[in-house]
Order: sequence, then structure tokens, then C-alpha cells
Amino acid sequence: MISVGDFIADLLNPDLAFLPKAVLMAVMSSVVCGVIGCHVVLRGMAFIGDAVAHAVFPGLAVAFVLQGSLVLGGAVAGVATAVLVAVFSQNRRLREDTIIGVFFVAAFALGIVIISRAPGYAGSLQHFLFGSITGIPDEDVVIVAVGGTILLLGVFLLHKEFVAVSLDREMARSAGLPVLWLDLALYVMVTLAIVLSVQTIGNILVLALLITPAATARLLTDRLGMMMLLGPVLGATSAVVGLYLSWSLDLPAGGTIVLVSTAGFLLAWVLAPRHGLLVRKVRGRRAMGPVAVERVAVPAGG
Repeated sequence: MISVGDFIADLLNPDLAFLPKAVLMAVMSSVVCGVIGCHVVLRGMAFIGDAVAHAVFPGLAVAFVLQGSLVLGGAVAGVATAVLVAVFSQNRRLREDTIIGVFFVAAFALGIVIISRAPGYAGSLQHFLFGSITGIPDEDVVIVAVGGTILLLGVFLLHKEFVAVSLDREMARSAGLPVLWLDLALYVMVTLAIVLSVQTIGNILVLALLITPAATARLLTDRLGMMMLLGPVLGATSAVVGLYLSWSLDLPAGGTIVLVSTAGFLLAWVLAPRHGLLVRKVRGRRAMGPVAVERVAVPAGG
């Protein structure tokens, strides 16, 4: 295993120009997903995040076959599918999650069929499913930087509205907020965040960037503002540490990043200062203390 100093030296090595680019892409993707993921976690939309990751696949496949931009192709497919879900969900005969299951899985299946027609099918499929962070072209780095900035600005501008809908949909609707359009806006933002990140970590694992850091932040704080700050910081930290371990131990980058992020979640689950497992056990023992003392004090014949 190489030292941190050697890893930094490799980052500065001109012959390894792909390495700092990989770190930059991982950090940018983690920050964008960390912010948007906070809203996903607050609204219990993890299933939608998973479904959107499937939905972008046909666009990625078409872009690959046509030698176009993967980011643009994935964005078009994901947004189109999100709009279809929003429209079909207006029929209350079926629940929204049912519509999501139908369309997003169908989109993923379409992507598999499309990519199967391309040369080098097996290698291409692995590239999409598990990512290829060391082979990202320079133009896609620029697209992720610009697209990520626009997404973060959009989240900032709609932050209060998103929070209002998350807390109480009916109250938000009675207050005159366009709940359907806000839902659609969040779907689109989730789609774009996933598209921007899919090359970093792959189509299967990208949900971890969106959910795990935000869930970890949720365990660590009760304040929404702090959660929105912790989410991207935790995600970026996991990305850098994961890439370091991946480079040092010759492990898959995407899987290593996810495992580091999951390890952070498990630590927070156990050690979080207010909601951790240990704190909850200590509180339970304290609550049971007076009861136990009272039981001991009662005479045997009483």
C-alpha cells in the first residue's frame, strides 16, 4: 500500500494526468449528489433515485453508439422518462411507485438492447454499469463542472419550496405552491445529478453517491442547513479516500468509494452524538435506572 505522500506525488506527476482529473470528477460529483441527496433522503425518495439511475441508461447507450456526449444522452433520456412518470402518475388508479417501476425498468431494458448492438458489447456494458473514472474525456469534466454549478444554483433557489413540500405536501399545496412542478423539478435535478456522476462510479453504484452521504449527515445533525453542508463534505471525503485506497490497493474505484462511504454511515449509525446506537442504549439504561432501583427497594413480602 502506497503512502499518502506517494499518492500526492502521483497526483502531481504529469505522466499521470488522468489521476487528478479522476479526483476532481469524483469530488464534483460527490458535492452535487450530496446536496441534492439531502432532499431525496428528507422526502424518502431513495427508490426514485435508484429508478432514475436505470432511466438514464438508454440515453447513455445511444450516445455511446453514436459517439456523442454521454452526459447529454443520459440527461435527455432521464428527463424524458421523469416527465412520462409525472404525467402517468396523474391517474390515481395506480400508485406513483408502480408507474416508476414500469417506466424506469423498461428504460433500463431498452438501454441493454441498444448497447448490445454496439461493437465490444461486454466491455461497453461493464463501462456503463461500473464506471470508468480514469478514462473520462476532458470535455466531460467541463460539462460536469458547469452542469453541477447550475444544479447547485437551482437547488439553492428552490430550497425553501422543496423543504415545504417535504415537510407537508398538503400544506404546501394549500399555500399555493405548485407541488407537481416542484416534484418534476426535483426529479429532473436528481436525473441530472446522476448523469453527471455515472461516469465516476457507474450506473449501478451511483445511487450510493446520492443517498449514503446524505443519510450519514441525517444521523449526525438535526439541523437542515448543517445536513446540507455535511452531505457534500462527507461525499467528497469518501470519494478522495476511496480513490486513494483504490489506487494503493489496485481495487475498482467505484466500488471502493461506495464501501468507504458505507463505512462512514455505519460509524455514524453507532457513534452519532445524538442518534447513534451507543447514545440510544445509554439513554435507555438511564431511563430504566429509577425503575430498577424502585423494584429492588420493594420488600419481598410487600
